[in-house]
Amino acid sequence: MKLKSINPFSGEVTAEFDTLPDESCSEAALKGKEAFEKWRKLPVSDRLKPLAGLASIFRQKKREYARIITSEMGKPIKDAAAEIEKCALLCDYYHQNAEEFLKSEVIESEAAKSYVVFDPLGVILGIMPWNFPFWQVARWAVPTLTAGNVCLLKHASNVPITALEIEKIFREAGFPEHAFQTLLIGPQGAQRLIEQDQIDGVSLTGSVGAGSEVGSLAGKNLKKTVLELGGSDPFMVLEDADLEKAARAAVRSRTANAGQSCIAAKRLIVMESICEAFREKFVEVMNGLRIGDPMDESTDLGPVAKKQFVETLGKQLDDALKKGARAHRGPKPPNQGYFFQPVVLTELTAEMLVLKEEVFGPIAPVITARSEQDMIRIANATEFGLGAAIWTRDISKAERLAREIASGFIAINGIVKSDPCLPFGGVKKSGFGRELSHFGLKEFVNIKTIVIGG
Repeated sequence: MKLKSINPFSGEVTAEFDTLPDESCSEAALKGKEAFEKWRKLPVSDRLKPLAGLASIFRQKKREYARIITSEMGKPIKDAAAEIEKCALLCDYYHQNAEEFLKSEVIESEAAKSYVVFDPLGVILGIMPWNFPFWQVARWAVPTLTAGNVCLLKHASNVPITALEIEKIFREAGFPEHAFQTLLIGPQGAQRLIEQDQIDGVSLTGSVGAGSEVGSLAGKNLKKTVLELGGSDPFMVLEDADLEKAARAAVRSRTANAGQSCIAAKRLIVMESICEAFREKFVEVMNGLRIGDPMDESTDLGPVAKKQFVETLGKQLDDALKKGARAHRGPKPPNQGYFFQPVVLTELTAEMLVLKEEVFGPIAPVITARSEQDMIRIANATEFGLGAAIWTRDISKAERLAREIASGFIAINGIVKSDPCLPFGGVKKSGFGRELSHFGLKEFVNIKTIVIGG
């Protein structure tokens, strides 16, 4: 099997790589286990030292890494550079806070002394997606390594250059040899690796289908798993919301990364009395986006990552139009590249694919709600539960509504976005477990209780 790096703007195959045989993967797992036995014994303060180097490398080579992202998956270059900076900020956060987070905790009990320590688990396999190809890896690997584990990366098949470059970065930053290894393998290779005794845990960010398969296999082999899967996030606009700010935020959330984000605003739920005004403002803002060459600093909206994604989005749009939806088109894309013209849909019904499936591209369904209760019902009428946004000037009301929404993250008068200091993850078919913050740092640890008798 070949892994190909294809430029989504030019369509050019820029590199091809052979996948690793199973023997090489097994060897990597064994080397990882050997590295773990040394790495885990270091004081946390020593494990933190490479993080400063990692942050420095991200910042020094930001433009170089941004160009790799843009070439492999089509993200506008200015957004790719912001992704690299976010990786550096993540390193800063754990460098400053991880030692405190991993301190033992004394618990009062009947014993003379009782306390909890946080010991690393071992070799953790990360199965990571292409849409934020540096950030998704960093937000898994940095806390996982800091906790004392070692990492094996199985990256998405369309970003092999990124995957190999990330391994170099961790090594250059000062992490021990084999503490972070990239494996160029396909899904079957990853599944066989999960079954090996050397693998102690799995973190996957990806589709529901991939998460179900990996979760089932990891469960069968009794291995700790964190799954961050799809989303169909509601963006809820109440009657007293600032429509100008809400529309601009909604466009940013729906079209960022060409709409290829699990936490994008995928269902715009608007109170009936303001729905038309919101839709008009959304379309106006959307039509102001610059769509084109992702290497151009002025580009807001680039191509989607793969040709097949254009076809999938086309099928979802056609299904909605055939069932009576009305389309309001955005800026026209160039003829070259894997582009999909952004579009707003109104007059929707529940059986349309754009409301039943995750839409990974710049299609924005606007749904009318007749009451707050109706809005909550629509927001929760999905198999996903990753994020949600609520727009209103009444913060008390927003906080009350937030408790009624089944999701892992609620943004009030803002958009859902991950932050190193905040736990990130979902419920329902959006997965389980948390990344980031002190919660994510402790996902792949043994919370060990130690009791001393009187």
